[in-house]
Amino acid sequence: MSINMFDILGPITVGPSSSHTAGAVRIGLACRIILGEDVKWAKITFYGSFADTYRGHGTDKAIIGGLLGFNTDNVKVRESLHLAQFRGLEYTIETAEDPRYHPNTVRIEARSKSNRITLRGISIGGGAIRIVELNGFEIEAACNYDTLVVFHKDASGVLASIAQTLSGNGYNIGNLRLSRTKRDVDVITIIETWSTGRRSTSCAPCPTLQTSSPFRGFRRKSHDYSEH
Repeated sequence: MSINMFDILGPITVGPSSSHTAGAVRIGLACRIILGEDVKWAKITFYGSFADTYRGHGTDKAIIGGLLGFNTDNVKVRESLHLAQFRGLEYTIETAEDPRYHPNTVRIEARSKSNRITLRGISIGGGAIRIVELNGFEIEAACNYDTLVVFHKDASGVLASIAQTLSGNGYNIGNLRLSRTKRDVDVITIIETWSTGRRSTSCAPCPTLQTSSPFRGFRRKSHDYSEH
């Protein structure tokens, strides 16, 4: 496993903590981007160390800042609890215990005008995060690359169809993970992608979302690939 200097230093952040603040901002921002709209309501539950220290480390401000669309270096994160009132974001904050979870764990139930999701994320240090649960599905997304989230039915040929679509639009699959609860039901496929520089002129652009470093983007996509 290779580690570069930026993995060690972590992202530029308002502080005070790379794991309890920067990582938390990125989890909140991931939730907002997957939701696809402004967050109108959120229930935030902290576990472990997050639950013990969230006030002192500003983890509550960090999560709310991410839900409002702020990145780790945005000084508005410090005022996010106040700004939420003006942005129409209602929220509650709770703490809980679960020995199965990573010590820096947060669960977010979020609603927008027309969507709702439940997400569980962990902050693993240096601003790095993992999204480990989405709408009840166990997943793993590090948010280091442009990421496609595909909700689809469990059917033969689906992954081949997704791969063909991405390749035809000049995107390479870096990592692909699929999560299902059982066979022949709904599935979430998580695909980390990057552009090969070769874009098709006959197809629409790949439905990914570009955002600035250090957070790479999510795009939520629902499709019945079983028809293809």
